[in-house]
Amino acid sequence: MADNTNSNKVNPFQKQKNKEEMQKQLITFALMILLTIIAFAIVATGVMTSMFTGLVLLMLALVQVGFQLYYFMHMKDKGHSMPAVMIYGGVWAAILTLAGLGVITWW
Repeated sequence: MADNTNSNKVNPFQKQKNKEEMQKQLITFALMILLTIIAFAIVATGVMTSMFTGLVLLMLALVQVGFQLYYFMHMKDKGHSMPAVMIYGGVWAAILTLAGLGVITWW
């Protein structure tokens, strides 16, 4: 059986690119954990009014959704245009559905 060692080698450029990608993912993960801790601290201490707390928590949640989409679901990479269209279309459909339910409820 022939030993094909050339097919298992990764060129140095690709190795560096993979290392940088892993560093970005670890930094993003650490930031998401930090945002979660901040959210828990805000709720646990109760230092803000309930309206302001809700807005801050919503902003923190939206930042975390952005991190999830762009770093962990690789939406920032080329070739992911169709999944991005589907995700954004689903978000738009959810917003329209919630808006419609809101109009029906309070009309």
